[in-house]
Amino acid sequence: MAADPSAPCADAPSSRLRPHTRRQPWILTYHSVTDTDDDPYGITVSPRRLGEQLAWLRSRGLRGVGVSELMRAHAAGRRDLVGLTFDDGYADFLQEALPVLRVHGCTATVFVLPGRPGGENEWDPLGQRKPLLTHDEIRRIAEAGMEVGSHGLLHQDLTTLADEELRQETVHSRELIAGLTGTLPEGFCYPYGTLDRRVADAVRSAGYGYGCALAPGPLLSRFALPRTHISQADRGVRLWAKDLRHGLRHGAVPGAGSRTASPVRAGGPR
Repeated sequence: MAADPSAPCADAPSSRLRPHTRRQPWILTYHSVTDTDDDPYGITVSPRRLGEQLAWLRSRGLRGVGVSELMRAHAAGRRDLVGLTFDDGYADFLQEALPVLRVHGCTATVFVLPGRPGGENEWDPLGQRKPLLTHDEIRRIAEAGMEVGSHGLLHQDLTTLADEELRQETVHSRELIAGLTGTLPEGFCYPYGTLDRRVADAVRSAGYGYGCALAPGPLLSRFALPRTHISQADRGVRLWAKDLRHGLRHGAVPGAGSRTASPVRAGGPR
């Protein structure tokens, strides 16, 4: 875990660093928001640290929003928004993350697993079991003004699935979410950040407007958007450096197509 934020911090001078001028929308990846000392994958951020990170964004003139809003604003030339995404549909979003987002005037996209209502993160062999959102809680998130997107049905590596299974993960999960929220979701997020051209094409064919990856490589497009993983350790200079790295890696605005069929897997276990 990172040091106590109340103590003097070496990254305090970052308040004088200017945000990177980006051409590619910057989208941040969160997972679970809670206090814990058991986080082997580095996917958990405390509510206090989340608040610090959102305050850091606001101090740079940036506000966190859901990806659909971000993409519309970016197309219109606005550069004062940052995408906030929460993967896996952890139940702690409602109790821990949502109140912090409201304090800072932010919204977010929550990528849920409608095929595991009230389940647990069984795909993680290490770390504690964490409860997932129920169908009723997914409805409450949509009613709270958050964007709800699909993370598939069961959190599977989609590149390993047969065509019919892939269709269920993309099309059926979209239909289930629409039945819960009353709105067909615009966004899809690839479990583990893993995709290939067949998977990206399946997401497009299912009717989604965009797809979120982590490090899509040559598949970069509206259906393979890059994102930046955010951890408990990220403050000040680290956040500024991640913004800068994002701009250097993804300077071009993504096009509509994919150019390779090779699977792309982002670093880390997610």
